[in-house]
Amino acid sequence: MSPLPSAEILARFVAIVGERYAVTNPADQEPYLIEQRGLWHGTTPVVLRPGNVGEVAAILKLADATRTAIVPQGGNTGLVGGQTPHHGEIVLSLTRLTGIREVDATSNTMTCEAGVILATAQAAAAEADRLFPLSLGAEGSCTIGGVLSTNAGGTGALAYGVARDLVLGLEVVLADGRVMNVLNKLKKDNTGYDLRHLFIGAEGTLGVITAAVLKLFPRPRSVETAFVAVPSPQHALDLLALVQEATDGALTTFELMARIAVDFSFRHAACRDPLAQTYPWYVLLEVSSTQTDGLRDRLYEALETAYAKHLVVDAVVADSLEQRGELWRVRETIADVQKFEGGSIKHDVSVPIANVPSFIDEASTAAVALIPGCRPCPFGHLGDGNIHFNISQPVGADKAAFLARWHDMNAVVHAVVGRHGGSISAEHGIGVLKRDELTRVKDPVALEVMRSLKRTLDANNILNPGKVV
Repeated sequence: MSPLPSAEILARFVAIVGERYAVTNPADQEPYLIEQRGLWHGTTPVVLRPGNVGEVAAILKLADATRTAIVPQGGNTGLVGGQTPHHGEIVLSLTRLTGIREVDATSNTMTCEAGVILATAQAAAAEADRLFPLSLGAEGSCTIGGVLSTNAGGTGALAYGVARDLVLGLEVVLADGRVMNVLNKLKKDNTGYDLRHLFIGAEGTLGVITAAVLKLFPRPRSVETAFVAVPSPQHALDLLALVQEATDGALTTFELMARIAVDFSFRHAACRDPLAQTYPWYVLLEVSSTQTDGLRDRLYEALETAYAKHLVVDAVVADSLEQRGELWRVRETIADVQKFEGGSIKHDVSVPIANVPSFIDEASTAAVALIPGCRPCPFGHLGDGNIHFNISQPVGADKAAFLARWHDMNAVVHAVVGRHGGSISAEHGIGVLKRDELTRVKDPVALEVMRSLKRTLDANNILNPGKVV
């Protein structure tokens, strides 16, 4: 770990951005130091807030020369501790890099700086009658640089892919301060190694993303949303295939939720149950089309067929934007409201889509065997195999004692993930939360290649040291 910088070195860092944009007051630093789930609280001598790529480059050049550790940070919405300064590192906040340099509707691209809020990018695309489809619960505060550095997924991954799939070009500042500009809008550029993919998902350990060319899509003219009750995850999986075929690939969202998950939202988020009876499992699905007519009829026909096949037992299709928002609110509040039920041990995992039902069954059995009375609360993106397999504490249990079993529970659930050929991190990244476990589940040759890349691109280990590898 790099030694803490001297007062003289700190003054040189502050001079790069100016005192106005160097946060040294402990109270003002707090928003940059606290991870939203409360698992970590960092420390730093200064939060640097550069206003352009030149200042970022100057900061990293000085950091490399003085062996000063830097933690890059976007909106501070990460869930694995990757954005937290655990050992007194300098925080490099990219939130002032808010320029949308270009929206090119003809090329279906948008060039955004790293500090642009995801919701702002979505709105800029919509103003040009285009769609930027990356969507997740933190979109009102997470940044483009952050979602690319963690390779975020979200609810649109079924149709449009994850963050990595939505990038054509990058501007990256390397550890020694050099600026690598591969910021092009080309769909075809076969000029050697595709370097952008080294930095997407690297969590700021190989370089600092300062801008990106993002893919845009035609804006849907019609969107239909349904809240569907199904008997089991297997029925939901069969429904997924049926709706995809019946709607000619118009399915853009397919979210699976256990009854306990929606119960938490009904109880703590003032959500209303859209169905008259209770059922064990639910799906929130959405179909979208660039055509203005016919989509609703196709969705109704698909649901009627599913009902005849006993895949669906009840359903409601939103009749207004307000009702659509109410249906989405049930899904979007699940993760946040779990805290009102006491401790929650989280798992962001993925398995092959066909294995999701058996994974949920086996992992639930294993979790309850480890901690009797615990409450598995699975929900997530069935369409791409990413399930948030969260475990709420037993009713009336001691929260601290339950959370002390975090790693024990991880081991049990991740063992099931491994048997199904899955991943212990689907869309949240590795950070520090899963760093040690990565060495046990990653192919050893692949892990050594990762370490070699780290040594090559960050020889002095100044960029987010101790994270990922």
